[in-house]
Amino acid sequence: MVKEFKNKNQWALILGGSSGLGLATAKKLANHGMSIIIVHRNARSQMEAIEKSFQEIKDLGVELLCFNQDAFKPEKREVIIQDIKDTLGNSGTIKTLIHSVAKGNLKPMTSKDNQVLRSDDFELTIKAMGISLYNWTKAILDEELFDSDARIISFTSEGNSKAWENYAAVSAAKVTLEAITRNIALELAPFGIKANCIQAGVTDTSSLRMIPGSDKIVAHSLKRNPNKRLTTPEDVANAVYLLCKDEASWITGTVIPVDGGEHLR
Repeated sequence: MVKEFKNKNQWALILGGSSGLGLATAKKLANHGMSIIIVHRNARSQMEAIEKSFQEIKDLGVELLCFNQDAFKPEKREVIIQDIKDTLGNSGTIKTLIHSVAKGNLKPMTSKDNQVLRSDDFELTIKAMGISLYNWTKAILDEELFDSDARIISFTSEGNSKAWENYAAVSAAKVTLEAITRNIALELAPFGIKANCIQAGVTDTSSLRMIPGSDKIVAHSLKRNPNKRLTTPEDVANAVYLLCKDEASWITGTVIPVDGGEHLR
C-alpha cells in the first residue's frame, strides 16, 4: 500500500471522529500515513469501545491526538488549537480539516403529542452543523496551521434539497454548510485551501438511526440505488482520501455525490 502522507508531518483534524463517517475517515487516512487529530464529544460509558477504535488507528503507525471536548464552545476551541499548535511544532501542518458533526434537532414542525421545532432549535443546529465549519477554519487559518495545499471536506446529504419529515433543522444546517464551503473555496484560495462537500448516500450510522422513520429511508434507498445497497462509511472515507491526494488539487467549491448513483432517481 502506498503511504503517500508518511513522514510528512501532515495531520488530519476531524471534528466528530469517534464514530461513523469521521472514524472511517480517520482510519483510511491513517492507513496512508497521515497523523490524526480527533475532536469528539462522548459520554464515559461510550469510551471503552471508542478507545479500541482509537488504538486501531495508533496501530497503523501514526500519531493520534484526541480531545473529548465540546467543539462548539469558543473557549474550548482555543485551548484545543493551542494544544494542536504545541504538538505540531514548527514543521507540522493540518493537511485536511474534516467536518463530520452530527448535533442537531430532529423534531417535527407540528405534532399533537411531541415537542415541535422552535427557532432556537434551528439556531443550535445551524451553528453546530454549519457555522462551526467556518469557526474552525478561521481559527486554524489565524494560527497559520494549514498546509500550503490544504483540503477542507464536510459531509452533507440529500436533505439539502429534499424535504424529509423531522429533518427541517438539519436540512437548513446542511444548506448553510454548503454555502460556507463555497465561500471558503473562493475566499481562501490564495492560502492554498480547497474546500468541498461530500453528499453521502444513506449510510447506516448512529446519526441515521436517530432520525424518526429511518427504517423507511433505508428501505427507499435500497430500492432506488442502482447498486442495490446502502453507502458505507468506508465508501465515504475512500472519497475523502481521493480528495486529499495531490491529483485532486484542482477540485474545489463542489458538492460531490458519493452514493453509488442513489441521487440519480
